[in-house]
Formats: sequence, C-alpha cells, structure tokens
Amino acid sequence: MIKIFKTGLIIFTFLSFISCSDEVIEPLEKDEVYNLTFPSYFPEITFDTSGNPVTKNGVELGRKLFYEGKLSRNNTISCGFCHIQENAFTHHGHTVSHGVDDRIGIRNAPPIQNMAFLKRYMWDGVIHNLNEQPIIPMTNEDEMDSSMPEVIAKLSSDPKYKKLFKSAYGDENITGERILKALSQFMATMVSADSKYDKVKQGKENFSSDESQGLSLFQQKCASCHSGELFTDESFRNTGMYYNTQFKDAGRYRVTLDQNDWMKFRVPSLRNVEYTAPYMHDGRFYTLDVVLNFYSDNVEDNPNLDPQLKQNGHIGIAMNTQEKQFIIAFLKTLSDKNFISNPKFAE
Repeated sequence: MIKIFKTGLIIFTFLSFISCSDEVIEPLEKDEVYNLTFPSYFPEITFDTSGNPVTKNGVELGRKLFYEGKLSRNNTISCGFCHIQENAFTHHGHTVSHGVDDRIGIRNAPPIQNMAFLKRYMWDGVIHNLNEQPIIPMTNEDEMDSSMPEVIAKLSSDPKYKKLFKSAYGDENITGERILKALSQFMATMVSADSKYDKVKQGKENFSSDESQGLSLFQQKCASCHSGELFTDESFRNTGMYYNTQFKDAGRYRVTLDQNDWMKFRVPSLRNVEYTAPYMHDGRFYTLDVVLNFYSDNVEDNPNLDPQLKQNGHIGIAMNTQEKQFIIAFLKTLSDKNFISNPKFAE
C-alpha cells in the first residue's frame, strides 16, 4: 500500500535552531509557517490555525515555555515536569500529579499527543480550545499555583525571552495570549502516528497471530468507545469505578453539576497506552492486565453506568484470560517509539 498523507497548515522540521538551556538564546531571524503532515486515515485537524498560525519560531518558543519552571509560583514546576516524553508525556509512577511544594492533585496526568485533532481536553472536557488548555495547570493551586500576571512579569525580565517573543511575534511584547498560543503551537506539533499499527495500516508490516486476534477482540469489545484512529470517541462515560473519597473527583459532574454526569470521564486515547501507566483518571490501576480484569470482573453497577457495560444482564465486558492477553498484544502495537524519543519534543 502506498502511504498517503493529508496536509494541514503546519509542517514538521527539526527544531534544533535554539538551545533550551539557560544560556542566552539567539533568536531566529526568519520565521516560517509550517505544514503538518499526517496519515490520510487520521481525522481532520481541529486546531484553529487561522486564529493561531503555527510557525517555526512560535513552536520553538512554545517548546521553551513547555519546559520552563517560571510558569509556576516557585519556579520549580514546568509542563514537562508532569508530562514526561519517555512516558508519552504522562507523569509516570504517580497515581496523580504532584505540583508546587509537593502538593498532590486529584487527577492522573493524561498523555499529550495528537492534540491538534481533538475537540475536548482534560478528563472532564472543560476545555474546548487548545489555546486555553495551559491556563488550567498554570493557575491550579495544586499544580503550578501561579497567575498570568506573575508569569508575564518573570518572562518579561528575562532578555532571552524578549528575543524569543520578538522572533515569534515581531516584537518583544510578552502577553498572556502569546504565552498560551505558543504553548498550543508546540502541543499541536506533537503527533504520534508511527506505531506498528500505523505501519500495518500503511502496508509496511504485518500483525502477528496474537496481535491479529487481539485486534478482532478489540473491535468486538472495546472499539465502541475507543473508536477511530485516535482510539477515542471523546465521549464522557461512567465505567463503573468507585468514587475515590480521597480526591473527591466526580468527573464531568464537576463541570455541569448535572447528576447524570456523576463519575463520567472522557474516554482516553489508547495510542501509546503501553507507556502511560498508571491508568484511569486517578491512576488507580498500574498495569493493563489489571485494567482488563476490572472491566471483566469488577465493574460496579450504578444508575449512571454506561449502557455499553450493561448488556444482556451482564455487568462489564466478558473476557477470559487468553482473550485479555490477545487484546494487550494488540494494544502494544499502538506504541510509537519514535514519538517518545523524538528530539523535536525534548527539552
């Protein structure tokens, strides 16, 4: 099969023009608009490039800001602190993220990948625009515990940021809108589409017998929620997890205050799921085996339980041990090793 690509308004290039160290950074004199390349079977881009044109210098500024501790109150917590590249930009080993002064949040850090194609962000979907997403962790008292005026003041006193903002925006004026848009430009470039699954889709490789059986079982038992090439339908669903009284997080209900949304969380993408343990909104499960054991044996019935988990008098998803291993074999084909090691996304 010939590999076909869609093209949007961004193009990937090796972004090694600016050092991300603490040394003085020389700005790029000439900026360019990029064109994002992604497989033809991916969904259309949802990122608004007309309101936030993605440029080479804008992405470089966003990458620098992503790893910048000055976005937090005490200059110690960056976006990259909780979103670690080798773990598909999750906070590996932590059930929920830790912020300033080692404060404990209430949610597991979700992966950052293929954000340019999504319509909703966060576990509860409170954000609908990628340009606005970073303001949540920056101002949350358990994460960065800062404010936009404080961040602007810090960056404005740093000569290297004045140069970077001038390279990206034409002048040295540092504003909240520019900070957020640069961060979202960087996140928009973080596309993961080079897994074994993608290579099979493109006719370059073949699934093993176990992986093929896993795909068939996945399509039967999982794809009603984890659908499409991003492996999420972005819906909000109650999957029968108990309410965690430590974190007091009721999911979508926190946004809508509608009792029908109690314990409904956004269906996560399964791309790179091999790298993103622990799992679920509060990191309660540490392995894929435990996740599947939950769905087969431990789903709790409740009035809001998703209908997909309550069919023919059965609660949960019927799977035996062998079927679970086949499904996990398939899930591991969604791992993109190049994505988690790509220097374009590194500090």
